[in-house]
Amino acid sequence: MAVNLQIAVEDTDLTVSDERIEFWVNETLKIISQPQKDLTVRLVEESEIKQLNRDYRNKDKPTNVLSFPFEGVPEVGYEYLGDIVVCMDVVRSESVQQDKAFESHFAHMIIHGTLHLCDYDHQTDDEAEVMESLENTLLKQMRLVPDSSQS
Repeated sequence: MAVNLQIAVEDTDLTVSDERIEFWVNETLKIISQPQKDLTVRLVEESEIKQLNRDYRNKDKPTNVLSFPFEGVPEVGYEYLGDIVVCMDVVRSESVQQDKAFESHFAHMIIHGTLHLCDYDHQTDDEAEVMESLENTLLKQMRLVPDSSQS
């Protein structure tokens, strides 16, 4: 399984390595018992994510993360999961506003996007509860947030 990282941001001072991003994706897939498949993580500016959000979700504003599951032809047999697009400026701003470590919040966005590629969603309260609970479990298991049960 390969994570193809595309960096389309001016700020190339990324504090997170390719290996960390691949680890978060692989661990998420492993923990939710999904097959390992290739995917792309694209780091973008606000203008690009705003356009994608407008074009695909009819929301004319920037967002933190978008996921685009791959809808291939089964007969071809290409093992590709899809694309995760992350807006670094929005994630950085949210991490400050929410008083979270940048790496933890960024990891959360990668985990969130990966779960969307695996058919998890949060359109209803029940779906949101399942997805948020799973995200919190994954963040704790990857030691990205303190596990309050260990105190």
